[in-house]
Amino acid sequence: MARWKPDARQRLVVEALTLFAEQGYDETTVAQIAERAGLTRSTFHRHFADKRDILSAGHETLSRLLAEGVAEAPADAAPLDAVAAGLDRASSSMTTFNRELSHLIEAAIAANDELRGRNAMKAVGMSAAMDDALVARGVAAPVARLAAEMGVVAFSTGFQRWVDPAVDDAPGELRDRTAAAFAELRAAAAMLADG
Repeated sequence: MARWKPDARQRLVVEALTLFAEQGYDETTVAQIAERAGLTRSTFHRHFADKRDILSAGHETLSRLLAEGVAEAPADAAPLDAVAAGLDRASSSMTTFNRELSHLIEAAIAANDELRGRNAMKAVGMSAAMDDALVARGVAAPVARLAAEMGVVAFSTGFQRWVDPAVDDAPGELRDRTAAAFAELRAAAAMLADG
């Protein structure tokens, strides 16, 4: 079996998601994933603790990027502008690889109760990361929480528009989709104050 190829992590993700779609998450083993990827079980475990981690591997990175973007926004940035910076940072890191695999990830999650629960925690983690970064900037807790939640909704909306060919068969960049979704939410929030 091949070992230490530079694309081992991506190969493991692709093959795991393909197997999940073909035979179900519960029926798929780590050994099957490694074999299908042309790798060993030990190589699998260098990249992932278990097969659940394949579906949540990007969540921690995404939360970290959102928080870094918020933290690195200009010191005088308003809370929503700092969240916009976090969205830009995280969205810019997503590639066509993420887009192409999204339907396989969604199918695996939809077919498994445990995975649905773990996926719901993704939004909580993203929100908490931005909330903490905003509070560290001196933003009041209720304002930070609301701004972070708006950021999560914008990211989710932008991502769905990016991956759904029914919405647009020429998706462009994710950062454009999340920025547009966030602008829509900001406009809606302004209407709440006026209405």
